[in-house]
Amino acid sequence: MEYKGKRTPSGDALTGLILDLFRLNSLLVTAGDRLVARLGLTSARWQILGVVAASERPQPVAWLARDMGANRQNVQRIINDLRKQGLVAFETNPHHRRAQLVVLTDKGKETFDAAMRLQAPWINSLSEGLLVKDIQTVQRVIMSVRQKLENNETGERR
Repeated sequence: MEYKGKRTPSGDALTGLILDLFRLNSLLVTAGDRLVARLGLTSARWQILGVVAASERPQPVAWLARDMGANRQNVQRIINDLRKQGLVAFETNPHHRRAQLVVLTDKGKETFDAAMRLQAPWINSLSEGLLVKDIQTVQRVIMSVRQKLENNETGERR
């Protein structure tokens, strides 16, 4: 198969990084699912609990989804599952009648804290032998690509 354009050396390198990130994401989701399964969580539920826990104030689902760069409907479905588990609750939003605010319940805080206690030794083991400066370099590259995508700076030439 012949492609129209030829990639630059940095385009080739970024393509390789992106393919590795796809593989890594799949492995991370699987590992996260295993890590928190006994808490009744999945990686997706854990991630959303984390976003709710990290929020400075209660937010509606649409804002949580935006902060995650995720689809609102998918986040809503998971929030509904977390509510059924008693991990989150809805509060009235004084600024918007229909967009209720999502808050962690006491059970949600306990479950999230338990997940983070499991995460600490796991991530410490995973990061063993890696240099902080190397991790920070990869993070800067990922953030730069993410910002370009968020700003719709795809660099496409027509």
